[in-house]
Amino acid sequence: MNSFEIAGKDKIFKNAKAVIHNNTVEVYSQMINEPIAVRYAWYENVVGNLGNNEGLPASPFRTDKWK
Repeated sequence: MNSFEIAGKDKIFKNAKAVIHNNTVEVYSQMINEPIAVRYAWYENVVGNLGNNEGLPASPFRTDKWK
């Protein structure tokens, strides 16, 4: 899947890969060993490909509240 990013303790987001295992999205990157935040489709005009069984796309989201 595309349009995922994760950040470590430095709070700098890096592009990440994502896969679905057992109905859970697993996000990872070789550049981040201990991720503490994830975001999806966070920029304007991003085409993400995460959706549900009905074909509805997921909304952009983030797990952090950093400024």
